[in-house]
Amino acid sequence: MEIEICKAEQEDIAGIAEIVRELGWFDQMTAEPPAETRGHITNELKLCQADDSHSVYVARAAGKAVLGYVSVHWLPYLIHTGPDGYISELFIRDSARGQGIGARLLETVEAEGIRRGSRRLMLLNMRQRESYQRGFYAKHGWEERLQAATFVKILGNEQ
Repeated sequence: MEIEICKAEQEDIAGIAEIVRELGWFDQMTAEPPAETRGHITNELKLCQADDSHSVYVARAAGKAVLGYVSVHWLPYLIHTGPDGYISELFIRDSARGQGIGARLLETVEAEGIRRGSRRLMLLNMRQRESYQRGFYAKHGWEERLQAATFVKILGNEQ
């Protein structure tokens, strides 16, 4: 299957929304009508496209169906000479997994990080997720930071 990786556009919103809803991980999105999910994604994608501090890429099949996407945020650090890239989302349709799409999206982000002079890329992968269980990121050269702890504080707005 021919796959195209490119920056996300407004025409990709419906496909991204379908992927997120298909996951079933986000109670609010599963409960709301699909049009509302598309509205949220439209607003967030506009914010990501407003400046150069975010990148969202989609993987499209030849027929233009969105098979997966990745969202990365470029974070400046005062102690580094280039930004760190933080991958907040990397999701592939269930039916398209195992075809190298996730690997191609990661390669795209890595290439952009190199162009930007980034020192490192980071992401959070929940241990119960299938991608963690099968070592997806480790297979692609990512290292789990055992010496670091991830903390989160819920502010009441979590979806």
